[in-house]
Amino acid sequence: MKTIEQFLESKDIRVTAMRLLVYKFLAEKEVTVTLSDIENAFAKADRTTLYRTVKTFEDKGIVHQIDDGTGITKYALCEKGCNCEIETDLHLHFHCNNCGETVCLTEHKIPQIKVPDGFVSENVNLVVKGICDKCSGQ
Repeated sequence: MKTIEQFLESKDIRVTAMRLLVYKFLAEKEVTVTLSDIENAFAKADRTTLYRTVKTFEDKGIVHQIDDGTGITKYALCEKGCNCEIETDLHLHFHCNNCGETVCLTEHKIPQIKVPDGFVSENVNLVVKGICDKCSGQ
């Protein structure tokens, strides 16, 4: 099994203490997080450093952005083997209207959507909104 350091190096990311901490933080989460969540977890860290870390992770396919309709960008680690390609790696997201958490439903893939000739897909986002299993008690 690869260490986090080896994984980051395999993605051509220079390993730093902050990058290791942010990766571990994201890996421990079962729900998506905002940049503010990351900032609050590392109160003594520089905001710009945290933003750049998340942006680097996104550029290298380690995390993906989720637009769940709340107006606040959220982030989650990509699953193993994901490269965030529209054709192969899209999955559902679920936003709970009660607790406000958004989770990746990676086992529920979004089928490839063919757009008309001349159109170029750059991003696809499918968010199901409702009440999560914790809030519904089921």
